[in-house]
Amino acid sequence: MSAQGGGGAAATADVVEGVEQPRFDLLRRFIQGDLAELRVVLILAVIWVIFYVQEDRFLSSVNLTNLVLQATAVGLVAVGVTLVLLLGEIDLSVGAVSGLCAAIMAVLIEQEGWSPYLGIAAAVLAGLAIGLFQGSVFTRFAIPSFVVTLAGLLAWPGFQLEVLGETGTVNLTDSKVTGLTSTFYSDTLGWIFALLAIGAFAAFNLLGRQRRLRAGLPAPPLGQVVLRIGLVAVAVLGAIWVLNDDRGLPLAVLILLGFVLFFFYITTKTTFGRHIFAVGGNAEAARRAGIKVNRVRVIVFAIAGMMAAIGGIMAASRLLAVNQSSGAGDFLLLAIAAPVIAGTSLFGGRGSVWHALLGALVIQSISNGMDLLGLESSVKFIVTGAVLLAAVIVDAIARSQRQAAGRV
Repeated sequence: MSAQGGGGAAATADVVEGVEQPRFDLLRRFIQGDLAELRVVLILAVIWVIFYVQEDRFLSSVNLTNLVLQATAVGLVAVGVTLVLLLGEIDLSVGAVSGLCAAIMAVLIEQEGWSPYLGIAAAVLAGLAIGLFQGSVFTRFAIPSFVVTLAGLLAWPGFQLEVLGETGTVNLTDSKVTGLTSTFYSDTLGWIFALLAIGAFAAFNLLGRQRRLRAGLPAPPLGQVVLRIGLVAVAVLGAIWVLNDDRGLPLAVLILLGFVLFFFYITTKTTFGRHIFAVGGNAEAARRAGIKVNRVRVIVFAIAGMMAAIGGIMAASRLLAVNQSSGAGDFLLLAIAAPVIAGTSLFGGRGSVWHALLGALVIQSISNGMDLLGLESSVKFIVTGAVLLAAVIVDAIARSQRQAAGRV
């Protein structure tokens, strides 16, 4: 009788583990931060509904296109910030670096007569050199990255003022530079891009599932993969429809997506990418495993400087000028807040480059919506800060949930 009772208990446990637990698996993963992208999409949908109810122009094709263009510069800088956050570090200088590098480009092209390609290359190399310098100081002298980049936040605007000179403003007239954010492609090219993007995403997911099955590894159900492909297809086709209803597919969007895809590949499919996550998860364990921790950190800070320069160039292209306030104001806040709001952990080791794109959309949606409603700048800062604080609290809760469950 006792044996039967024990067997019944074991059977009941098996049922709970095999049937009831998976029923709540989605909720568990959502709470522990494994489905950060889904959380961001839901937040973005809520934000859009709220602003649309208040101002129906918010979801117009013209405004949504402008919103995407506004998110481009922040998103590019946020890509580099995401990599730094994956290390468990912070870079407070990216806004100042973006302004300085934009000033270098503007002066070289408009005042010194350089080719636009050489001027852009010089600005990007300047950002790379700044990131390399800050990363080297941070690792060589074991100074907290917060302190090193805070010094950069204070110093680089001074160099920016020196570069700009007495006028303090340089207008951009070169069509190659201004065209970075004013070039739009035809409706046909937009639809072709959408079909290629959907096809590539479908192939990536289906072939990846097949490889895992052939290797004897666990793979998601086919229905789940098909659903994921369908949702992405709807999102891509909807985005192209909205963009084509206005001016077409912007070159700036392609530039942002190109960098996001490139660094997504680097972080998920290369040894260097695995080293970034390893260092961010546990630097000492990574060192003992033979990973050159300092080299990884220096390279990541160099990339962050380079992406700050690229973001600064895109911001200058959209505003048609570089001045003393370029890269200042809330630019740094937005670049750091974007990946954090989207789910990249401040504690390191968890996150995705896609968070830079999703977070930038959330941040710019809030800013754009409040602009349409005519709210004061003080309200914008308060709301954005509150959203960032909420995201950090959610990250901390998710981390504690993972620790309680015995997960990293």
